[in-house]
Amino acid sequence: MADKRAAVSLIDVRYAYPGSGAFSLDVPQLSFAAGVCTAVCGHNGSGKTTLGKLAAGLLRPSQGSVLLEDEDIAEWPLGRIGKQVGYLFQEPTRQIFAPTVLEEITFPLTLNGMEEEQAQELARTMLARFEMEPLADATTFMLSRGEKQRLAIAAILVNRPSFLVLDEPTTGLDARRKGILGRMINTLAEQGVGILLISHDAVFVRRYAGVTYRMAEGRML
Repeated sequence: MADKRAAVSLIDVRYAYPGSGAFSLDVPQLSFAAGVCTAVCGHNGSGKTTLGKLAAGLLRPSQGSVLLEDEDIAEWPLGRIGKQVGYLFQEPTRQIFAPTVLEEITFPLTLNGMEEEQAQELARTMLARFEMEPLADATTFMLSRGEKQRLAIAAILVNRPSFLVLDEPTTGLDARRKGILGRMINTLAEQGVGILLISHDAVFVRRYAGVTYRMAEGRML
């Protein structure tokens, strides 16, 4: 059963990009529940990605508060936030840095003290879930767009975040692999993970989101 406590809350949040002047995001109050996949939809430029980055702590609000499990993250270092929040960028190459597929997953695990053998076993298990284990030794920059997307998602999930922001996660995925991702979202929600799904994929949103919001011009409709 879904856990209805708030995983992340935005309270009186306002954000404007420095020097932009034209766009600002205003969210009086919004909570993303633990154990629920919450989708945010809207046209390009509506503020969806900005909202996701604020929820993940990648941007700090100009005013207001972002709470992670009821604690204001304003003074948290990104490393502390990153241990609890996973963020998928729209362009997966922005977060893939290791030379091979397997290293992309094992590096953060060993960095946090896990033994190499255990890290490799866990990494291969995660790659298998995304049908990427045959590519374990492949060079990351040679992967297709869809393969990079799957690798980036696998690298996030292996750290077992308590809150997850997925920005257009179905880009480059075929119907079958969208199904794999959707079933994994359902499983994570059942485990109590809060998920913010930013997507233009209306079919995917209808099938896997428990709650849906729509944004326009930096406001929730």
